[in-house]
Amino acid sequence: MASRRMLLGAAIAAASVMFAASAGAQETKHYRFAHDQQLNTGYSVAYDMFSAKLKELSKGTMLVDQYPGAQLGQEPQLLQLVKSGDIDFAIVSSANTATISPQAGVMSLHFLFRNADHLVKSLANQQVIDAITAMIDETTQGLHVIATGSQGVRSIYSKKEIHNAGDMKGLKIRVQATATEDAIFPAYGAQTVHMPFGSVYTSLQTGVMDAAENSVNVYLVNKHYEVAPVLSMSEHEANNALLFISDKLWQSLSADQKQWVKTAAAEVSAKEPAKAFELEKTAATKLKGYGVKIVEDVDKKSFAAISDRYLDKLAKELGPHAEKIKNLIRGIN
Repeated sequence: MASRRMLLGAAIAAASVMFAASAGAQETKHYRFAHDQQLNTGYSVAYDMFSAKLKELSKGTMLVDQYPGAQLGQEPQLLQLVKSGDIDFAIVSSANTATISPQAGVMSLHFLFRNADHLVKSLANQQVIDAITAMIDETTQGLHVIATGSQGVRSIYSKKEIHNAGDMKGLKIRVQATATEDAIFPAYGAQTVHMPFGSVYTSLQTGVMDAAENSVNVYLVNKHYEVAPVLSMSEHEANNALLFISDKLWQSLSADQKQWVKTAAAEVSAKEPAKAFELEKTAATKLKGYGVKIVEDVDKKSFAAISDRYLDKLAKELGPHAEKIKNLIRGIN
């Protein structure tokens, strides 16, 4: 009898261990985080910060896996996949966010931000974040903004030097599909072309378009300098990004899990933009070493003299959320 009781006890203990292990395995979940950029960019920095903090806060029960380089689609597709709940998290440019919420185009207003410090402060400002979150929640469905991010500021690259707004006349330039871009670039005399980011290299190579614009590090890691070896530092537009969570996932989370996600996301808004500008400086140094011509003396005032008249007009035309976000940003010192 004693031997039988010992065997029964051992069996119960073994079953308990197996059950605990099974329960622990069930508690750990993996989530998909997608973007269209390569590693060593602002987007991957955002992923690193977010995933590490969420893992820490959840004690390893919420693990986020990265899908970079448009593995799961270009930005407009990623937004749709987040909306449908097929992707859990995605970081997408605010400009491409305008494909689902046109008022997000306000973040692409040229010279909206005075300098890098102003941009970093604005993206970490809680009133700005709250206004962006409300804009998305009230103008589209299926996803929520949980953080802001940056890839620096955008400049123009092509085979020719751009020294002032007059040099833009007649250029076919690839831009993101926002009403903001389509109004301001033609005002400089350029012709705008919309196409997925993944098609930019070939289009520059074949002459389908003359120029494109993006941040220094994006230009570097995607090797666009190979087909457009002149980078003119117009720094006309912030390369803002928004970190999204699918509503399907959000609704499934417990109160504790939601707070962990919010805290991890706040880490991105507070720290990633400054890191992005560090990447920009490093990228510029590398490009010079590759023999890329970087035009530093761009007359930004010639661009701003044209674009400034569009700041208030376009923000108002985009809608009340856009106007509020523009006013909040301009009011930050």
